[in-house]
Amino acid sequence: MTTLDIPRALHRRLDGEGSVQVQLDPSVRIETAKVFAIYGKGGIGKSTTSSNLSAAFSKLGKRVLQIGCDPKHDSTFTLTKRLAPTVIDVLESVDFHTEELRPEDYVFPGYNGVMCVEAGGPPAGTGCGGYVVGQTVKLLKEHHLLDDTDVVIFDVLGDVVCGGFASPLQHAERAMIVASNDFDSIFAMNRIIAAIRAKSKNYDVRLGGMICNRSVDTDQVDRFNAAIGLERLAHFPDLDVIRRSRLKKSTLFEMEPSPELEAVQNEYMRLAASLWVGNRSFDVMPMKDRDVFDFLGFE
Repeated sequence: MTTLDIPRALHRRLDGEGSVQVQLDPSVRIETAKVFAIYGKGGIGKSTTSSNLSAAFSKLGKRVLQIGCDPKHDSTFTLTKRLAPTVIDVLESVDFHTEELRPEDYVFPGYNGVMCVEAGGPPAGTGCGGYVVGQTVKLLKEHHLLDDTDVVIFDVLGDVVCGGFASPLQHAERAMIVASNDFDSIFAMNRIIAAIRAKSKNYDVRLGGMICNRSVDTDQVDRFNAAIGLERLAHFPDLDVIRRSRLKKSTLFEMEPSPELEAVQNEYMRLAASLWVGNRSFDVMPMKDRDVFDFLGFE
């Protein structure tokens, strides 16, 4: 039989062939630090929130590690002033022989000593983000970089709650959701709550609250939170200085002082301090999609 005799469908690679999707090792855990996972709708400002929260923790004297979990690898650039190479990139460069890697190959110092890692992700449509997160944590443990860390922050891609990008919940103590005062981000938050609730059945992660970002008002968010028993931890308005900080590749703590900026900086410091000393969690039941649709809005 020649290749011309083989049905065309058999010439195609099987769906998932070449994937790096694997079962995560349950023994690879972060045991010595407070671990937070930041979720939310795409474009809501998770990286801005994560980076400035990392900076705030560092200003409290904590040893901080931020792990970006997005193939765009842009979580930490305001801390490091660069687009750092990803863990998946450096692993590929040594043909996945982890023993050839050094910490400085994938961990980069940032503002005020924050350690920064960009986990990255597999090529689009060919793999699982969970593999990358798992390998990142495994490398950090192998190089003993978690032994002297007080706080770990996972900044997670968009509102994807599949098994792969929900994998930081395996390592996190608390998951926080960033949302604005609008329908789309609250709708996404509700679905993320469902993912956190599902993961909490097998892991220690708990919902730690929500952060309102890029919003003048908080009426819709607060009304939704009250209905399901969730609380808003902090509120960051939609200020131009925040937009400019991203363009300047800087944290908010490096921008030119102003009264409105000082208020935002103080809110980040208050949030970091409360997360460090507190351990609150919320066992809430998300709404059905249709119920969220009917609940939000104006009469």
